[in-house]
Amino acid sequence: MKAKNTIRESRTDWHRLEAMPDSDIDVSDIPKLDKSFFDRAHVRLPQRKRSISLRIDPDVLAWFKHQGRGYQTRINQVLKAYVYAHKH
Repeated sequence: MKAKNTIRESRTDWHRLEAMPDSDIDVSDIPKLDKSFFDRAHVRLPQRKRSISLRIDPDVLAWFKHQGRGYQTRINQVLKAYVYAHKH
């Protein structure tokens, strides 16, 4: 059985937005960022994931694969949740 496509098509009119001058874009709900904000700001890059070889029971792997694309990411999320739940 193929995984159901859950990606929805965007309802944004990208051509109209692309043609719109910046001055017509409403940014009134975005707070102004002053120099003090940037003085305190830190760039935080995500850590790269490591590639490993892992032995998993066939039924467990089949269950994750049956969930569709991104099954390796979901396995990582489950493992991460377990780690956080068991930290002291």
